[in-house]
Amino acid sequence: MAAAGSSCGVPTWERKARFFLCIFGLVLSVYALHVELEKERNPNYRAMCDLGASVSCSKVFTSRWGRGFGLVQFLVAEDHVLNQPNSILGIIFYTLQLGLGLSVSGRAAMFLVLSSWVSLVGSLYLASILFFVLEDFCMVCVSTYVLNLALLLINLKRRRGLAMFRQKAA
Repeated sequence: MAAAGSSCGVPTWERKARFFLCIFGLVLSVYALHVELEKERNPNYRAMCDLGASVSCSKVFTSRWGRGFGLVQFLVAEDHVLNQPNSILGIIFYTLQLGLGLSVSGRAAMFLVLSSWVSLVGSLYLASILFFVLEDFCMVCVSTYVLNLALLLINLKRRRGLAMFRQKAA
């Protein structure tokens, strides 16, 4: 799996792409958390991503689906520690993707792929809520959906590359 210009067996293109995608995802997630907290503190707060009545990220972030995917509140109280903003889950996800992406272990690759599939399913669920229930367009949300798809593709390529490497070594 090691390629020219790689360190630790991770191809340079993959390290750079993963770094860019994860940092961008972290920035978007931190921004989403900032918007949600500011909107809770000051209902008159207007975020940069609030461009109109149907293009409003703060409307999305402060909706019931902005915490625990709108599902956790059915299992625990609304103010329970497990009912976190989706942006916190994004921060955790992108941090894990960035850190585990440095490893060339098969377990790390499997976790990267599985967590990417979970993020993609979550993205599809939230996208359907965004368009069909909230009838809104959130640039930050859609950007994270695209990032999650790109990370899944990178992780699938990583997994396939490790499998081919093992076949050649055997």
